[in-house]
Amino acid sequence: MTAKSGLLLYGVNGYTGKLILEVALREGLRPVLAGRRAEAVEPIAKAHGLQSLCFGLEDPGTVARLLEPFSALLLAAGPFSKTSGPALDACLRSKTAYLDITGEVDVFEAAFARDADAKKSGIPVLPGTGFDVVPSDCLAKALSEALPGATSLTLAFRGFKSSAGTMKTMVQSVPKGGLARVGGKLVSVPAAWKTMEVPFPDKPRLAMTIPWGDLSTAFRSTGIPNIEVYMAVSPSAVSSVRRLRRFAPVLGLGFVQSFLMRRIEKRVKGPTEEERKRERSSLWGRVTNGEQSVTGTLETLEGYTLTAETAVAIAKRVLAGSVPPGVQTPSQAFGARFIETIRGSKLAVQK
Repeated sequence: MTAKSGLLLYGVNGYTGKLILEVALREGLRPVLAGRRAEAVEPIAKAHGLQSLCFGLEDPGTVARLLEPFSALLLAAGPFSKTSGPALDACLRSKTAYLDITGEVDVFEAAFARDADAKKSGIPVLPGTGFDVVPSDCLAKALSEALPGATSLTLAFRGFKSSAGTMKTMVQSVPKGGLARVGGKLVSVPAAWKTMEVPFPDKPRLAMTIPWGDLSTAFRSTGIPNIEVYMAVSPSAVSSVRRLRRFAPVLGLGFVQSFLMRRIEKRVKGPTEEERKRERSSLWGRVTNGEQSVTGTLETLEGYTLTAETAVAIAKRVLAGSVPPGVQTPSQAFGARFIETIRGSKLAVQK
């Protein structure tokens, strides 16, 4: 086998992929840039004097051969419900470390099911190396360490403007409704199942339940059997989501999804550089054991900026060979305080 080295960044032409590339270059990495469409990827590579490699992900065998020279793949192309499976298969075959920036519960669950395969291949597998779910996972772990034996975990976050890729993933998930972790099992619940007023660091905000990745990752990081995740929203957003419940079957039809995806591509743009610099992300969490409770807060960078920072920080550790084989959450691999190694992050636990 040829000696492995370097990082392959797949999906560099996307909104978040471009941000990751900026941070990677700043941190001294020279990734090979990849994606499905040469006309989108090659100009970016040429502009930075980098190599490019363009291919689809349909055939894991072919992808595995292309991945053979690389130490790690960082997958930034979604929706991950379509891209993660074949990419991870290829990494397992080629013994190339796998990283992505997903926030999709089903993708996490599928990745965790491959833990034995990852250990056999001798590679670390780290799904969710971005805003989904690094900060919330670290907060969840810190809270569980402050109250061992906790039986319930509630997490909430305040986000900002979404990119086209994030919106596509959200549209794909609408027909599935919501999720919660109850008694250790994932349970289907209606969209916007519950609401609560969350005491975020800046001010209290209305929030509703969403099927966030921590329903998978925080369960594995903490062992807490009952988990709900909330996102700050306006009252009108709650009403809109609840009205959409009756249309969920229609929204899942192929031609409807295709129509919505085209509209997103034309109309949705991620936050500008100025907006990303101005905005901050706020998270709040609480664990209970029926008698006691512990709360915590986390303030950090705007979500897309944070994703680029954490994904590159994790990739550097993987490339350095400091991450053991197996499928891991961020806090399992690096500890609850990993988020504090990222500039502008402040985690506080109130016992």
